Amino acid sequence: MSLDKPQLRTFYRELRAALSDEDLERKSLAITDNVIVFLSDRKELTQFHLFFPIPKQREINTYPIKEYLEKRGDAVYTSRVELDSLSLQTLLLKPNTKFQYDAWGIPVPEEFELVTNESIQIVFVPLLAFDQKGNRIGFGKGYYDVFLASLDPSVLKVGLSFFSAELSISPELHDIPLDYCITPENIITF
Repeated sequence: MSLDKPQLRTFYRELRAALSDEDLERKSLAITDNVIVFLSDRKELTQFHLFFPIPKQREINTYPIKEYLEKRGDAVYTSRVELDSLSLQTLLLKPNTKFQYDAWGIPVPEEFELVTNESIQIVFVPLLAFDQKGNRIGFGKGYYDVFLASLDPSVLKVGLSFFSAELSISPELHDIPLDYCITPENIITF
């Protein structure tokens, strides 16, 4: 029996909630290690868009990825929701910036420059689940679907997931598939 998108969202939210703090951190660090392996053959990439974890969503701790990229001298971008249009604004982080939480519990950098997204070469995409073809399920608000559609098609879309791939997720017309997904165990190419 296959689950539909709302059922998969519920299932993966419950799986995340069941992770202990130690498991969450261990899996996050294993993903970071695989990101480093993934980037070791891609030295031409220097412009990275990264999401930061919302604690109540039990998301992957991406701060070690940020620290690694900054040590390499790479540019790190993130986004914040533009309240008037519910789209994402692109923010270039200042090195070693601190973060504060917005009204939704989303980490927002204290020091940044508001920029366009033309320089971005790779986006690390948050998700709840993904399938063997690179289709993903996010939190259902559609912010990343709009954001990914605004990027040059050559930008690499790399999901980060605690869990392995589902067999199949039915994509919708506006869905943009991943190019890769990095889990604690694997680097998957689609």
